[in-house]
Amino acid sequence: MSRNRRLILASPSEVWNLLSDGRRYGEWVTGTQEVLSADPHWPAVGARLRVRVGVGRLSLDDTVTVRISEPRSRLQLEAKAGPFGAARIAMTLIPWAEHTLFLLEWHPLRGPGTRMHGLPVDYAVAVRNGMMLTKLARIAVEEHGRNV
Repeated sequence: MSRNRRLILASPSEVWNLLSDGRRYGEWVTGTQEVLSADPHWPAVGARLRVRVGVGRLSLDDTVTVRISEPRSRLQLEAKAGPFGAARIAMTLIPWAEHTLFLLEWHPLRGPGTRMHGLPVDYAVAVRNGMMLTKLARIAVEEHGRNV
């Protein structure tokens, strides 16, 4: 399992608004090339995104399904990436004064990630997720500045 955390200088409501727009998933999720479709009731439990993930010309289509959704507090997703299996992505938003402490946990559920689970894989995922949180924080802060 990989764990990351980041203080985001925007409120939990503002961060949640960003997470709640499935079409914007590719703006902050590292490796997402395109959002192919988003259920209109995203991020309700059971809602899905179809996304294309990859690096350069290497890509595959992925399905992301909401497993837990507690507005402005918690979002848990299951991402399925074809032969690469599936992973659980748990996001927790904790109010920190007027800001948000964002906790992100990634855990492989099925596929090669479960067999290769350990320090090298967890480190690579932690680096990727750190980049992702940096993007999410930048977007949330930019939008917070527009709303002030």
